[in-house]
Amino acid sequence: MKLLLFLLLSELTFAASPKSGANPDFTKGDSVPEKANHDWNLGAIGARGWIYSNHMDTTEARQVLIQKIEPHSPAHGALEVGDVLLGTGLKPFSTDARIELANAIAQAEATGTLPLICWRKGEIQTLTLKLPLLGSYSATAPFNCAKSKRIFVEGCATLAKQIKANPREGNPITKSLNALALLASGNPEYLPLVRDQVKALSSYSDHLERRSLHSWFYGPITILLAEYTLATGDQQFIPELKRLAQEITEGQSAVGSWGHRFVQANGVLSGYGMMNAPGVPLTTALVLARAAGVSDPKLDEAIAKSTRLLRFYLGKGSIPYGDHHPWIQSHDDNGKNGAAAILFNLLGDAEAATYFSHMSLASHGAERETGHTGNFFNLLWALPAVALSGQNATGSWMAEYGWYFDLARQHDGTFRHQGPAQSRSDSYRNWDSTGAYLLAYAQPLRNIYLTGKHQNMVPQLDQKSAAQLVADGRHWSPRQKGHPYKDHSEAQLLAGLQSWSPVVRDRSAIALGKMENVNVTAVLALLKKDDLHSQLGGCQAVVALKGKASDAVPQLRELLKSDHLWLQVKAADALAAIGKPAMPAVPDLLALLAKHDKQNDPRGMRNRYLCFALFDHRNGLFRHSFQGVDQTALLKAVQTGLANEDGRARGTLAKVFTNLSEEEIQPLLPAIHKAIAQAAPSGIMFADGVRLSGLELFSKYQIEEGIPHLTEVLGVGRWGLNGRFKRSMDILKTYRGAAKPILPELKDIQGFLKAKRGFSEDKLKLLDETIKLIETDPSPPKLRSLKFGK
Repeated sequence: MKLLLFLLLSELTFAASPKSGANPDFTKGDSVPEKANHDWNLGAIGARGWIYSNHMDTTEARQVLIQKIEPHSPAHGALEVGDVLLGTGLKPFSTDARIELANAIAQAEATGTLPLICWRKGEIQTLTLKLPLLGSYSATAPFNCAKSKRIFVEGCATLAKQIKANPREGNPITKSLNALALLASGNPEYLPLVRDQVKALSSYSDHLERRSLHSWFYGPITILLAEYTLATGDQQFIPELKRLAQEITEGQSAVGSWGHRFVQANGVLSGYGMMNAPGVPLTTALVLARAAGVSDPKLDEAIAKSTRLLRFYLGKGSIPYGDHHPWIQSHDDNGKNGAAAILFNLLGDAEAATYFSHMSLASHGAERETGHTGNFFNLLWALPAVALSGQNATGSWMAEYGWYFDLARQHDGTFRHQGPAQSRSDSYRNWDSTGAYLLAYAQPLRNIYLTGKHQNMVPQLDQKSAAQLVADGRHWSPRQKGHPYKDHSEAQLLAGLQSWSPVVRDRSAIALGKMENVNVTAVLALLKKDDLHSQLGGCQAVVALKGKASDAVPQLRELLKSDHLWLQVKAADALAAIGKPAMPAVPDLLALLAKHDKQNDPRGMRNRYLCFALFDHRNGLFRHSFQGVDQTALLKAVQTGLANEDGRARGTLAKVFTNLSEEEIQPLLPAIHKAIAQAAPSGIMFADGVRLSGLELFSKYQIEEGIPHLTEVLGVGRWGLNGRFKRSMDILKTYRGAAKPILPELKDIQGFLKAKRGFSEDKLKLLDETIKLIETDPSPPKLRSLKFGK
């Protein structure tokens, strides 16, 4: 037997292992690479092991190094720290050791035994672990599935013991989710524990302190209080539920968003600005609070503003990080689509709930494992959203990705956050994920709103349709995200351009753009089809093909006349990508930008993207020059763009300031002054760009109305000061002694920064020099005023 194992391993395992210096062979004395600190829970066997990953991808891994054994687990007494797992049964790992081991564990839970090939201290041997019998996932798991039911029941029992023993353990998010999982069980024995958690969390408030991450906590806590009230009828916590809902409502920005924190006193978000990962659950929390009996017109308005903002992404991609372009790199991003599916189903919006549920169904594998600072929320909201599309949907998704759940489940039935397959820790490292996972297995019970108690508005998929949506999410990994369809034929790519999925269309377009000989005629034919998906896919392909698709300009100009907002935007993107041959379309684009359809596009989203298509310094049509452009049309378009609520869109227009003469820029000065004085309510990270550019323009022409705004734009207490500081000092030096009216404010800033630990000495020196220049200037410049037109 040992000889057979040796021959198999010599021929298959080591030959199959990729030749990479970073991929260690532990059987030859290699060690875990420095800083590679990500290990994995190895399912219910009760061990943790290190597995090689390359750019968050374990497909090259062929070994599992055992690093920890849990007492009283199946691995205890059978495996040892330092063992190297090389395969299961008599088959060495040949594709991805992590997934192969997970699948073997799932099979063992149906048979009771897990045979392993193990290298220990220079010898290869076979070991057999005994695992509790759970059965296999059904074709509709977790529905009508004995294994899923047992996982849920045993997980809840262990979770209840842990909460009882350590009721204060965890952060507000995990504590809320754990309590929700017990509530979702419907088991009356758990209600006292749930009630204790509700009572402890109900007093939470960070409304006034405004500490760094409180928006993340308000959503889960408020959801728990609302779900508890709805499930039990207990009205004791209604006053606290009302208070929490009120604080959430008051913390919302003017455009309907939330950030890491709630709005500042000026009604604008701080720091990074809008963040949808906490924002979607906060909206769900308000909806559930209303269902639980909280009645307030301001709450209704807050829900309407947020859902209007989020619904924009319907059909366009995934809900992004903040107020950004629709995310088309993956079918979900940190679980925001999944959370949105739940939200819109609660609101009775079948169209939006269906779209986001389908996006969630198509997101699995490597897509689910990635996420900004970790993938905790990607796993939390996945199956609850998929379940909206029915039992065939959940069964197909679990058949594809159930291995990840089995690998994450510990031998006692609880779950720990696994994190992305990477060599660095993430923000959620070692978080208790038990409640997050158990909510997936609780879907068949429908005892709370997060697990289907509310009427389902989403059409139920048949098996074939569900399987196709799962297939739409394949082929992507972090290692090849720039070219995931490189092996697809041209026919496959053309079909992909007509997909329902914006992600599949984008991936198809990328691959098509990298082909040497492309049938451009076939791409242009898509633009003429009477089918929205085909037209959008055709535009996306033109973006990838760039100048090769210059013959598309006439048809793209026709699409600018469409009644569909996003088709207009994608046609504009395609024209910008073509470049100079598309310049005849500039009058059409300027005319569109000059209009703001407040009824059908209240946030001016079309105009936002038109700003990028025209004025972006890298990709806009005006990246070359403004030569030959009708000045009247240009000024009208710029005036509308300067009023757009997105700071980044406004920022693209700064290019105009430096390309027009003093006489030509004159009619724009009032609009520029307004953009300086009133920061854009969204796109906070980029909102200062146009303001600084406007102030630089005002200082160039010595316009006095710029001076009062200089210290506010400098914003020493706001994020991103380093990027503003030198430009602000340069502007002040241009005004010289004329800036004396704001000297008291500058000296306050001087004192503040000198007391601030770690602030750059070079910057302080520059501020001191600037203040001295203003104070000692013997002949301040003569200023002009907008007010008097001088």
